[in-house]
Amino acid sequence: MSKRDPWVAVRQMLDLAEEAAELVRGKTRADLDRERVLTLALTRLVEVVGEAASRVPEELRRRRPELPWSQIVAARNRLIHGYDDISLDILWDILTEDLPALIPSLREMLGEADAG
Repeated sequence: MSKRDPWVAVRQMLDLAEEAAELVRGKTRADLDRERVLTLALTRLVEVVGEAASRVPEELRRRRPELPWSQIVAARNRLIHGYDDISLDILWDILTEDLPALIPSLREMLGEADAG
């Protein structure tokens, strides 16, 4: 059995967060109420960011203690298990506040990996 590259999960987090940011660009909170497919896509992207975060080894998490690793994973769990009671206001906050703040940190983290 081959050992999984620990950086793959960090790269996935970044790629998915950037994809969500692109989908939400130019949108408003009201668009989540109107556009069901958009809401489903964004919900799924946030879920998978959380799933990828759960696969980041503790050794790598310690390099970025300022990132809310447990909250990222908890958001995934809440969206997956509470699918019938998702607050679109909270989802919007994640998309417009949390993910944009996460992206630069993930880029830096990957840059450090590439540098050394």
